Formats: sequence, C-alpha cells, structure tokens
Amino acid sequence: MIEVVNVTKKFGDFTAIQDLNFKVGNGSIYGLIGYNGAGKTTLLKTITGVYKPDGGEVRLDGENAFDNAKMKQHMFYVPDDIYFAPYANMEKMAKFYNGFYPDFSFDTFRKLAEVFGLDTKARINGFSKGMQRQAEIVLGISTKPDFILFDETFDGLDPAKRALIKNLLNEYMSDTNASVIVSSHDLHELEGLCDHFGLINGKKLVLDSSIKELSEGRAKFRIVFKNDVSQDDIKNVGIDVKSFKRDGRIIVITVKGSEKETAEKLNSLSPIMVEPMPLSLEEVFLDEMEGTNYDFSKIF
Repeated sequence: MIEVVNVTKKFGDFTAIQDLNFKVGNGSIYGLIGYNGAGKTTLLKTITGVYKPDGGEVRLDGENAFDNAKMKQHMFYVPDDIYFAPYANMEKMAKFYNGFYPDFSFDTFRKLAEVFGLDTKARINGFSKGMQRQAEIVLGISTKPDFILFDETFDGLDPAKRALIKNLLNEYMSDTNASVIVSSHDLHELEGLCDHFGLINGKKLVLDSSIKELSEGRAKFRIVFKNDVSQDDIKNVGIDVKSFKRDGRIIVITVKGSEKETAEKLNSLSPIMVEPMPLSLEEVFLDEMEGTNYDFSKIF
C-alpha cells in the first residue's frame, strides 16, 4: 500500500503541492489527473524519494519511503522524460537494473521485449520516443515491483501499444497485488484502466474517489417531453442539475445524485422518454473544475 499523508513540497517560496492525502491499496490502479503543471510529477517524485517532502510523509507498506533503500528495491518509476546512457541497449540496462533490484527477472524481460517487438541489442537512443517508453516499461515490470508509478505513460504511443500496456498493467496488478499510480492530463487514457482516481487542482487534491463511488453520485440522462420543460422545472422536482443541453425536443442533463432516484423524479414530470447515458471521466472532471478561476496576471 502507498500512503500519502499530509504531503507538502516547496521550491523556495513556491508551493508545488500542499497537504495531500490519499491511499493506493494493494491490487489497485490509481489514476492521478490534473492539467500540465498541476503538481503530478512533483508528487510522483516525492513518493519515489527523489524529493524530500517539506511536510508530511509517504509510507510504503507502513514504512517511511524517503531514503529507504529496502523499499526502493520494490518500487519502479517510469518518468515523463525517459533517459538512457548514450550507447546503452536493453540488454545492458537489464544487467544494470539486476544489480539494484533483487527480484529482477531476465525471463520476464525477454518475453516482454518480444511481445513489444523490441530489439534488446539495438541502441536505445536510436528508438523513437514511444519505443523508448516501451523499453522502460519492459525493464520496469521485469524488476517485479510492488509499487509502480507512471508519469504520462501513454505519451507518444500508438493506440495498439496503449491497449497492450493497459492489458499488461491489469494482468500484472491482478497477479501480484501491486499498487500502481498512473498520472495523466488526458482522461481518455485512464478510462477503463483505473479503479480509483484523484484530481489535483490548485496544489491540492480536490477529488479522491473510486470509480464506483463516482458513478453512484452522478448520472446523465437523455429525455424527451411532450410539453416544453425548462431546466428550472427539472430542478423544482429536487434534481441537482449540473448541465442542461437542449437539441429540439431532446434534452440531455447531467446531475449530482443516484441514477435510480433521479429517474424516479424525472418520471414525475411525465416524459415521453427517459434514457440513462454513460457518464465519462471527462464530464466528471469538468464538473469538478466548474467555477475554478485561474490567475493569468503572472503570465502577462
């Protein structure tokens, strides 16, 4: 389990993240969402021990993570900016990682390299950006980590490789009970992968929830009424309307509340049709960001 407890990280007078609290359980994939510059990378580097927190602590299976060599042997971090030595190939990197990670598996390494179609004897700096990321993921999984952190994992990958990595993560997590964090500014990449996610905004975690809890707390409907029904009419039956769109006689609403209870309230307005619709993570994200004001004064 990864526990982030009241973690704050500053760079001089600038506070990058402040009082963050969340847990990533065993056998869980946690999606970390936020716009570029929100503090996702700072948080991941603080969890891995690259940065020392200025407040709070990170715990790995109950132990303080910072400067903990034993626990770091069971953690792997795939950063946004991948770096390899100028003339390194995957074979050399595998031997290098084997010296630091006692559970490194050359069998897993070679099987995964074959699955991804990577030449382990070719110079890695000759790989494309996407291939370099795949190489690091292959090496990382081969260390058999209990804690895995990915920063913008799917950047530079084609759809087939993205699907392959998602399947790999799900399979590895279910087999090993590992704790996984995947950060992204692209919500589409995390849908169908994560069972929990957190939203960083304004240095703080403004949302920390399981997908199940979110789906129970929000709903989306397509509705058709015989008569002209306004947004206020829908609100007046006790529905917390978050968005309202009309296209002719068809109305699409997103609401805060359970799908079942909302459908019952909508039926009290005698609609011709009430149809539940899937609510995407992007819509949840925009709902949570609603009303956020950005200070552009420092830009100009």
